[in-house]
Amino acid sequence: MEGFLIRAAVVAIGLWLASKMGLVAFSSTGTLIAAALLLGVVNAFVRPIIIILTLPITLLTLGLFLLVINALMLMLVAWLIPGFLVAGFWSAVFAAIVVSLTSWVMSGWIGPRGRVEVMTVHQQGGRGRW
Repeated sequence: MEGFLIRAAVVAIGLWLASKMGLVAFSSTGTLIAAALLLGVVNAFVRPIIIILTLPITLLTLGLFLLVINALMLMLVAWLIPGFLVAGFWSAVFAAIVVSLTSWVMSGWIGPRGRVEVMTVHQQGGRGRW
């Protein structure tokens, strides 16, 4: 649960950045948090089904159709949550790119288990060997 909440916070940061670029709009901070949580749930349950159903077109476009799927997931969340608005399809595509890039950058600090991880290197033995 902790990992899901950390990833939802990262998505919320991405959505906030997208709103600063004018790609999406939200009426309150609570709406932003609700959108981030729902986007996490939609990406966990709906997105894999859509990816499997559209696999031929995704392969044909060398994976670029995944941008369309991400945009559609964002538009679905905007349709479900009042106060969260996406101006149109292209705004959703660019907002999905912003959210994806934010998640990618933040994944450097978040491990595969969805937790903030710190790596330490300890020196073993003499003569400066690692």
